[in-house]
Amino acid sequence: MYEKTNNMEVKRINRNRIFRLIYKNEKLSMHEIASCLGMSLPTVGQNLKILQSEGLITENGVFESTGGRKAKAISCIKDAKLAVGLDITNNHLSLVLVNLSGEIVKSTRVAKIFENSQDYIKEIGELVSGFIETSNIDKSKVLGVGIAVPGILSDDKQTVVYSHALGLADRNGPDFTKNISYPSVLSNDANAAGFAELWNTEAVKNAVYLSLSNTVGGSILLDNRLYPGDNQRSSEFGHMTLELNGRTCYCGKRGCLDAYCSASVLSNGTDEGLYDFFDLLKKGGKKQEKMWKEYLSYLAVAVNNLRMLFDCDVILGGYIGAYIEEYVDELRLLAAEGNTFEPDGSYLKVCRNKREAAAVGVALLHIERFLSQV
Repeated sequence: MYEKTNNMEVKRINRNRIFRLIYKNEKLSMHEIASCLGMSLPTVGQNLKILQSEGLITENGVFESTGGRKAKAISCIKDAKLAVGLDITNNHLSLVLVNLSGEIVKSTRVAKIFENSQDYIKEIGELVSGFIETSNIDKSKVLGVGIAVPGILSDDKQTVVYSHALGLADRNGPDFTKNISYPSVLSNDANAAGFAELWNTEAVKNAVYLSLSNTVGGSILLDNRLYPGDNQRSSEFGHMTLELNGRTCYCGKRGCLDAYCSASVLSNGTDEGLYDFFDLLKKGGKKQEKMWKEYLSYLAVAVNNLRMLFDCDVILGGYIGAYIEEYVDELRLLAAEGNTFEPDGSYLKVCRNKREAAAVGVALLHIERFLSQV
């Protein structure tokens, strides 16, 4: 019995290796797969038949002939499986549908003030169902729904222990999954966004993701895995002390990074919001230039501190991450001025996911689980 079980596990591992190789490449031939993985052609062929019967791969044309019969090109079917990501904020709900490659197939944003009520939870269930229904997809392809929330979760990831943004404390978080008829998982929003940044990357294994939205948070990724901390409170970068007895933070303490580098620090500088701030900044608005200069000076200190702590790439994301690309060189110079060991700030990166990062990241948790089990 043990030998039979072991054989089955070997076969499963081989099939997973074959699928992941195809998944990471646009097109491959059977011979290329066998060569890359050191497997026999019969083993590869048998597994390809299984993967094709499961609707995960397809023949995608042929390669140019090298003298004999043209080799068939094999590709992954990106929409063979899909996942939904839901990002809950105090003011709106964002929904995305992503395919196996993590690409957004569909997205929507609904203005909705958060309420800790059964009506709100019911509306979430209806919104998710309607979103999937109007996507015109085979519902059996949906792996599950990921829910990103701005707060600290319990060890089992089932409860929101605390969320200032949503006004939740003392484990009184509602059951967000109650009315969702698909497998569901909760994640902190910044952790989800950080996870999305390192998705499908080979070059970067370790990174710190700094989320600069209406509150400041982030995530720590070590060897491509999220580091949660002993109390699920790692990466609360917004509450690092930047100035002794400085500005008052929403948490009640003084001098927190959040009070200096949240997106609201800038959006409050206009009558409209963040888009208008950067629009006025580009047009040479003196008030905005002064605010931006001060903002970058504080952000540079925070970035340098993170570099000293973790000695890895620092990725800027959140609402500010969508705008900071053209200013990142200036920020790198400022960060380098405070760096004891490095002459430049090339370790500082701008996020790849400039929209709905948290929703994408939490949906990818379902995709990652599926990929590991093929």
